[in-house]
Amino acid sequence: SSTLWRPVLLNSIEKACIEACNECAVACLQCAAACLQEADPKPMVRCIALDLECAAICQLAASSIARGGEHMKAICALCAQACSGCATECGKHDMDHCKRCAEKCKRCAAACLAMAD
Repeated sequence: SSTLWRPVLLNSIEKACIEACNECAVACLQCAAACLQEADPKPMVRCIALDLECAAICQLAASSIARGGEHMKAICALCAQACSGCATECGKHDMDHCKRCAEKCKRCAAACLAMAD
């Protein structure tokens, strides 16, 4: 007799965090791409680097939550830290894409902190 796969039943906090992580990852990737299009992207190097790292960690967190991963809480704590750092850096810049990214990062950090508790 084979056991059929059953989906992980997500609670509202987990669902909200997955959504926040996915939105943040998209905002970070869009911010990095837009930073690279700036007339002088050199001052944006740290922003771009943090965007890319944050996006990758957000994607990891979302997938860990979705599968009920063993290290989910630790990954969410790390994600909150990455998002906070990215929000701080993006918050230093006046471009709309940076402002949008900073807001998504703040929202994701809060959602991940709720998951890590």
